[in-house]
Amino acid sequence: MSPCRRLLSCLMLVVGLVSGASSRQALAAGFDITVLGARGGLEDGNLSAYMIHPIGDPRAILCDAGTVLHGLQVADQRGALDDTRLPADATETRPGFVLHHGIAAYLISHAHLDHVAGLVLVSPDDSAKSIYALPSVITVLSRDLFNGAVWPNNGDIGTPPRLGLYHYQDLAAGQPVTLAHTGLRVTAFPLSHGSVESTAFLLQSGTDAMLYFGDTGADAVEHGTRLQAIWQAVAPLVRAHRLRGIVIECSYDDTRPDSQLWGHLSPRWLLRELTALQDTAHTPLRGMPVLVAHIKPSLRRDADPLSVIPAELREGNRDLGVNFIVPEQGMRLQWR
Repeated sequence: MSPCRRLLSCLMLVVGLVSGASSRQALAAGFDITVLGARGGLEDGNLSAYMIHPIGDPRAILCDAGTVLHGLQVADQRGALDDTRLPADATETRPGFVLHHGIAAYLISHAHLDHVAGLVLVSPDDSAKSIYALPSVITVLSRDLFNGAVWPNNGDIGTPPRLGLYHYQDLAAGQPVTLAHTGLRVTAFPLSHGSVESTAFLLQSGTDAMLYFGDTGADAVEHGTRLQAIWQAVAPLVRAHRLRGIVIECSYDDTRPDSQLWGHLSPRWLLRELTALQDTAHTPLRGMPVLVAHIKPSLRRDADPLSVIPAELREGNRDLGVNFIVPEQGMRLQWR
């Protein structure tokens, strides 16, 4: 074979490999989710944080950041980061590399400590990132946490000196935004969490979508319609079978009085809200993954929320038939 023909064959092979890789990435559907923190409330070291990226695209965002570095270390120990290849000259650990180069941005649902403590603590050695949140949330982060007194002001607004590591990005309710340096779009929806405004994030990649909820109470308990507004917004995705899954809280078991839920869900209220979604979409939810986040530990010897809450959900799930998943720190899932 002549040198020109050999060169042409090599070029065709390279083009074919690149084209094949691009096609596989284009065909990849759904979301890759790694649980960096699974619980709510008391259990420091395992607080709400979910690393999410489209399948086939390693550029990730972190939905809430209650636990960051420790969560990455646990995920690494459990093999969830095994497909992260470090450069030959890398000086960082794998968790450090993912923190600096894999997580492109934070989505913060609200500024309660069990959703932001990891962000605050890791910030002295973080890389520059954007923090996306509703304006009410950014106000609390910049005024009450990154304010030079509680913690150095690593943001680009607020009390001087501003170190500018984090760029605050306001989200407008109901308006889709492309997340920089990722393959994701996000639409924020306000939630009622007692006296605090929390957030649900609708994440989309191509035609695929998933829902992540910060802390929220049920509409009937919170005397509002914010969850119903979300169900109406995502109903077309449910009907088109493009909603790949839901991450939503269930903090207390059903023995908890409604007056003491403090803007959280219990199994019966979670089941009622999922039924409301099904009714709004006029489409069965059977088989849909629903990750049950933010279960709060109990200090009572006679109560184990990690046993009681899943049992109560199973009991009420016979007709609905969703796939409830109780997350564990370091768990990795793919929703296709």
